[in-house]
Amino acid sequence: MQQQYPFKDIEQQAQNDWDTHQTFAASETSDKPKYYCLSMFPYPSGRLHMGHVRNYTIGDVLSRFHKMKGFNVMQPMGWDAFGLPAENAAIKNETAPAAWTYSNIEHMKTQLKQLGLGVDWNREIATCKPEYYKWEQWLFTELFKKGLIYKKTSTVNWDPIDGTVLANEQVIDGRGWRSGALVEKRDIPQYFMKITAYAEELLNDLDKLDGWPEQVKTMQRNWIGKSYGCEVEFPIVGQPNNQKSGNLKVYTTRPDTLMGATYVAVAVEHALATLAAQNNPELADFIAECKRGSVAEADVATAEKKGMDTGLFVTHPLNGEQLPVWVANYVLASYGEGAVMAVPAHDERDFEFANKYSLPIKPAIIPENWKDAKIDPYLISTSSSKYNEKTKEIDHKTSPVLTNTDNKQTIGWDFWSENLAQHGLCYNSGKYDGLDFESASNAIANDLNAKNLGKKRTQFRLRDWGVSRQRYWGCPIPIVHCTKCGEVPVPLEQLPVVLPEDVKMDGVGSPIKKDPSFYETVCPTCGGAATRETDTLDTFFESSWYFARYASFDSNHAMVDERANYWLPVDQYVGGIEHAILHLLYARFFNKLMRDVGLIKNDEPFTNLLTQGMVLKDGSKMSKSKGNTVDPQALIDTYGADTARLFMMFAAPPEQSLEWADSGVEGANRFLRRLWKAVYDHVNLGAIAAYTEGELNAELKAIRLQLHLTIEKVADDYGRRHSFNTAISSVMELMNALAKIEGTDDTTRSVRQEVLQNVALLLSPIVPHICQAIWAELKPNSHILDAGWPVADKAAMVQDSLEYMIQVNGKLRGSITVAKTEPKDALEKLAVAQPFVQKFIEANMTIRKVIVVPNKLINIVVG
Repeated sequence: MQQQYPFKDIEQQAQNDWDTHQTFAASETSDKPKYYCLSMFPYPSGRLHMGHVRNYTIGDVLSRFHKMKGFNVMQPMGWDAFGLPAENAAIKNETAPAAWTYSNIEHMKTQLKQLGLGVDWNREIATCKPEYYKWEQWLFTELFKKGLIYKKTSTVNWDPIDGTVLANEQVIDGRGWRSGALVEKRDIPQYFMKITAYAEELLNDLDKLDGWPEQVKTMQRNWIGKSYGCEVEFPIVGQPNNQKSGNLKVYTTRPDTLMGATYVAVAVEHALATLAAQNNPELADFIAECKRGSVAEADVATAEKKGMDTGLFVTHPLNGEQLPVWVANYVLASYGEGAVMAVPAHDERDFEFANKYSLPIKPAIIPENWKDAKIDPYLISTSSSKYNEKTKEIDHKTSPVLTNTDNKQTIGWDFWSENLAQHGLCYNSGKYDGLDFESASNAIANDLNAKNLGKKRTQFRLRDWGVSRQRYWGCPIPIVHCTKCGEVPVPLEQLPVVLPEDVKMDGVGSPIKKDPSFYETVCPTCGGAATRETDTLDTFFESSWYFARYASFDSNHAMVDERANYWLPVDQYVGGIEHAILHLLYARFFNKLMRDVGLIKNDEPFTNLLTQGMVLKDGSKMSKSKGNTVDPQALIDTYGADTARLFMMFAAPPEQSLEWADSGVEGANRFLRRLWKAVYDHVNLGAIAAYTEGELNAELKAIRLQLHLTIEKVADDYGRRHSFNTAISSVMELMNALAKIEGTDDTTRSVRQEVLQNVALLLSPIVPHICQAIWAELKPNSHILDAGWPVADKAAMVQDSLEYMIQVNGKLRGSITVAKTEPKDALEKLAVAQPFVQKFIEANMTIRKVIVVPNKLINIVVG
């Protein structure tokens, strides 16, 4: 055994050993319980970053631990290989996206292997390979036939110079990232998946996911957004009353506030906006300006609220008032009806808009404890500075909102504006005054229904998933357009529709849209001339089912086969919290789709979910733009993979963010060198068997007690708590205690052998290379991966002695160690006799009583 820790040699040797013996190859033919551990697969960007190192080390620790515990483990790896970054890199580097991607995969695979992951590389997949995306094309055609995929027009970002659709992140300050042209909004036909058909099940099944963080489940519940409300129709002034097409329809979750509506707002794409703009050039210009903005919902939500009066009016369905129709940029065409009834007193966005454009603000709800408040019908208006008897308006900046006539208390505007959306009692609402939320909502819905101007409706915030992308580097959509037969799904025997890989990227549009050899084809139904769809699928499509393909990685006759029902669901999924909504929701959706077409049996894809925190440096997320990245390759080259793994697992609990520290890396490496030296010094004295039985002195009993308590704790830290940092800390404490034992007699050395063997086993999931090497030195002719997880010796955990804390008048003064069987009277005498007690008992004092708390403390009361 070398005296110095030769990390490069032992890591290469261990990795070669695992490759040669296919140590981590998974098989379905096993009588062991299965454990499928999966970390979210990487995008092949070219190089690993520290987030990758942390993510994949966490998954590897859990996989190795369960393998040692006797599970049949599968830990696969693959590549989420389609996507826009490859197109951008191809343009920059004057190469094809495929060549760039495959080169990156090879480099990153080498890096992951150097990290020492216990991965079954036989099951490796890349989503850009035809043998992978063939099956998602098949699923697309099946869902298309069932009506779960359909086509409709949708708004996109359009670059008029490059003549292409832009992703939201390619729109910078309203302009195309490449051309600099003002971006327009355009409606183009796209394919959608009917995820809303599964909204109820996706919501309800969250209750089954006991192994998921509550935060993630809450985020998904909010995204699905089930709401109970009311459909309301406002007749358009000037339209025949008997024509439903002459009504403006909105959906609201707050029908109780309907009597507080003071205007309605429509999206710029709404038909009413288009109608009003026909004879209004100024409005047409405003609509065009809004269409140049981003279509991303998050951007719309945070953008400055802008609007313009259309000059049109609608009639309030209950009180008959005429309300103005505004076009507003905060109304989304794709959500609900593309129109809202605006109640500025009880909605923050409506209030902001009304405040900006001096529109009336009419409170219609008051807190329940203010049911005796007196208030004029129109209380607030930003357009007047004084009370107006005729309009009954008041300037909110100078006047209270509500005054209770009984106790003269006032609710000021600050309080009101902070509680806009609260439920309460109807006020200024005619016959509905005094009704609470539920009663008012029911009464208003019934009255609307009686007038044929509304009804109760349950709605989901979740919208159908638009899967068309006007990009090149993605899975081709398997649809053929035939002038005679219409849209025809490509039959299985003609799949996959292969994406040409030898292309030249010029940054203007997709190469396959200009390639007749790709899009010219024949109709599968009639055999006539036809064209292929040239849009590609959203890359979330590939990552929504990859977890199932690993189980049937080499199947050439089906998307997944019977092996999927052995491995699924995934027992442990590991990934970042940033994927809490879209990826995890789409994966759950796909799992249910595959179940419903008879491919798999399970309802949910992931039984347990661990969301690891970010890796930070200087308090912020590592990024190239901030110049605070650390190259994992340099770390591995300098200190070794085990040091990288140990630091990542020791620096913070996995679900928390980790702050990078060079000193922490050096500390991790220092501990491994100490471990290596301890084994070196021990084996240099000759071979010896681990302790099994015989008399031990108190010192050796104590170290064995600590060893077996540590075994029990570390197993819980790995398996239940996922608290790898405390597991490492416990082993470090054990090694510190072992270092204080100096004897070299056979008994002492046999106990030291026992401790070192078990330390190798306990740390093996985290630092597998060094543990395999020191095990080979401690137990020649055996392999650590055959040893299994250690079992704590219950006999060693029986304590012969106890430590008592000693207090004098309730203050801690010291401690004593006594035999566990020591009687109470002997304990009292022993405690009183201690020098650290005697010095607090003065000559004129007497001992009034001695209180013994069994197995814990002794309190001596003097006075």
